[in-house]
Amino acid sequence: MALSTSNSVSTAQNFHHDLPSRASFIRKTTLSILKRRRRRRRDGTQAHRLLVLVNPLYNSNPLTCRLPRSSFSPMQDTPSSSTYSPRGTVRSSLIEPDGGALVELVVPEAERAARRAEASRLPVVRIGPVDLEWVHVVADGWASPLRGFMREAEYLQSLHFRSLRLADGSVVNMSLPIVLAIGDEEKEAIGKAPDVALTSPGGDFVAILRRIEIYKHNKEERIARTWGTIAPGLPYVEEVITRAGNWLIGGDLEVLEPIKYNDGLDHYRLSPRELRKEFDKREADAVFAFQLRNPVHNGHALLMNDTRRHLLDMGYKNPILLLHPLGGFTKADDVPLSVRMEQHSKVLEDGVLDPKTTIVAIFPSPMHYAGPTEVQWHAKARINAGANFYIVGRDPAGMSHPTEKRDLYNPDHGKKVLSMAPGLEKLNILPFKVAAYDTVGKKMSFFDPSRAQDFLFISGTKMRTYARNGENPPEGFMCPGGWNVLVNYYQCLQNEERGKESVVVSLKS
Repeated sequence: MALSTSNSVSTAQNFHHDLPSRASFIRKTTLSILKRRRRRRRDGTQAHRLLVLVNPLYNSNPLTCRLPRSSFSPMQDTPSSSTYSPRGTVRSSLIEPDGGALVELVVPEAERAARRAEASRLPVVRIGPVDLEWVHVVADGWASPLRGFMREAEYLQSLHFRSLRLADGSVVNMSLPIVLAIGDEEKEAIGKAPDVALTSPGGDFVAILRRIEIYKHNKEERIARTWGTIAPGLPYVEEVITRAGNWLIGGDLEVLEPIKYNDGLDHYRLSPRELRKEFDKREADAVFAFQLRNPVHNGHALLMNDTRRHLLDMGYKNPILLLHPLGGFTKADDVPLSVRMEQHSKVLEDGVLDPKTTIVAIFPSPMHYAGPTEVQWHAKARINAGANFYIVGRDPAGMSHPTEKRDLYNPDHGKKVLSMAPGLEKLNILPFKVAAYDTVGKKMSFFDPSRAQDFLFISGTKMRTYARNGENPPEGFMCPGGWNVLVNYYQCLQNEERGKESVVVSLKS
């Protein structure tokens, strides 16, 4: 499988040349900010308090009065993590979350019984599995400073501008609308109620949505602006939007308890605050994030290890890798999360990546396959976890066109858009270098055009063919333990398919 990058990115044309200057600028800027904060604290001024909005309001209408807060007091007001001071500001060297403070929306344990009792008296909206993943995303603070499902003003800003403007005039990136759809009957049942209860697909109370706003769900416009096409066959559209209701309901979330999936992987689902605590524990002075929804091969590992080496050369003492596979909805032919996590574990066990400098965690977001629009969301979320470097590759968050034999997006546009996107200025974008299988060295290496004939590009399709047939890929393509996981998965999949075919044949006969 080839790893590619564009020849030019506006702020990172050459990884070796531009990365040190960008990182140096960020370090100097961070030191300057910290010095100003210390001076403010010494002088006893309250100015710093004005820079961090505990409950940020979106500046969509400057004449709108501030709504009264509910009696629910979010955890961010009284943070327990060592990463945060009582004012909600970051104490460590990690970059600040968007809006200045992490939003955490799980109700304190002592208040949960009362909230559940209240939820039982409210109009009910039953949410689907993907909606539940979005509740998880927002509740943990990945979308900070967003505090719930978007109301119309927030939705329009996200859909048209890919960002939200806060009350202090600052802009945060928000490239994907995070919304909840309801049908006509649910809208009628809600009536003029100010709050509603959200229940899981199984009927359990999940959250209360406060100070709701209901507005029209124009599906065609949403699809066209998010994906750049309304062609049939877009996975997220078919799974979520097509069958969704004609209305969107927004409001502030109060989540009744931490979201758990009970699939044996919950210990990997670290929140932004938990990741920041782990980075501090490991004394990280830089965090570089790598997202993927595929198995890790040695080309990926080469890139991640090479990135760490460059960060050390730049003067960082202990850069930590966040290997952060996407854990929400994915299309049917993607490798399932449980298999990917087992494969990633083998990569660390086999020593391809160093467990001491690598944190493997699950990013709970659903996948849109919306290319340059979606990759902004992926990068923005990692800011909230403390990452100041983000590795981006060829055609990030992309897919093949659903009805034509071509890529849906220009493969180079994702990394170019990231370098220009509003609200991502504090994040260093690290473009992939091309990696391929070196038939002479019998390993994955960075592509050398002077001896192009020596390199083999192993596609994802080719890799799946090897695994389905129980064959081994070329030596050095993937660690043996990780490869065995894939072989077992694809062979089990084949056996299931054959079993289904046998049942169909027997029924026909």
